[in-house]
Amino acid sequence: MLDNPVKKPLVKVRDLKMHFPIYSGFFQRHTGNVKAVDGVSFDVFEGETLGLVGESGCGKSTCGRAVLRLYDITTGSIEIDGKEIGATPQADLRPIRPTMQMVFQDPQASLNPRMTVQSIIQEPLDEHTKLSQKEKQEKVWELMDAVGLNRRFAGRYPHAFSGGQRQRIGIARALALNPKFIVCDEPIAALDVSIQAQVVNLLEDLQEKYGLTYLFISHDLSMVRHIATRVAVMYLGKIVELAPREALYASPQHPYTEALLSAVPEPDPSLESRADRIILQGDVPSPSKPPKGCNFCTRCPKVMDICKETEPEFKEVKPGHFAACHLLDKS
Repeated sequence: MLDNPVKKPLVKVRDLKMHFPIYSGFFQRHTGNVKAVDGVSFDVFEGETLGLVGESGCGKSTCGRAVLRLYDITTGSIEIDGKEIGATPQADLRPIRPTMQMVFQDPQASLNPRMTVQSIIQEPLDEHTKLSQKEKQEKVWELMDAVGLNRRFAGRYPHAFSGGQRQRIGIARALALNPKFIVCDEPIAALDVSIQAQVVNLLEDLQEKYGLTYLFISHDLSMVRHIATRVAVMYLGKIVELAPREALYASPQHPYTEALLSAVPEPDPSLESRADRIILQGDVPSPSKPPKGCNFCTRCPKVMDICKETEPEFKEVKPGHFAACHLLDKS
């Protein structure tokens, strides 16, 4: 469906659903589901960065964690490096874990405050390798060099570091087992603006050095434009548009993508004054009760009657450019 004839997909996701059950009442009966991810399909090709964008609560982070099987998924297919892991029991995933790693959003919360930097970075090596202590030490120093941390800091604890340095520790830990695929879950959201560019540039340098493949989750569209090869736009648990970076920013096909891009600040004051803002009315519907038809129909400025009844098909509208919108059926 989304195959690229030139590059080989490292990650294939098909019709991924992640529904969380709702229990209510005195007897805690199952009364519904929160449809955090509701039928998502995409590929991530070797060596590329796929940006996954959308507003808070749209299911981006849940999707990233589900792809790495940090959750037991509801339904769907996940294939990483030729191995189908969608229905694999957690215990059987252990040999595959080194291939896929994650950089978490909050470096403060994702690092154990009682462990030194040496122990944090070395922990994956202790769990998954049979290296000698000397070899582990050398590997930790190599990783600290790679992410720009002074080797003398190896004995310090996370509280002694700044946010940017903590995120570098998290990145070094993710690289310890030589992964092929890394999910970056808003890795710069908790950092100062002055540090964000440094971390993104570091991720790009490491990608080039180690041949990494990223799923980069963010709500910062300007940063995604800088780092991503292709961009997927998510709304209320579904991907509404997926396209190469420049094509998406130059010619968005979905009304939600247009609204998102219209909110990106324009640094040129003369252009900023002429920018047309698309202000969406109302709030995002609850993922436990999504609208009938198109998920975006309750807020779309171009809504039609068919949008409220029939879910649009996610299809290719231009070469490599996919979108799900009934407006495209008319063109």
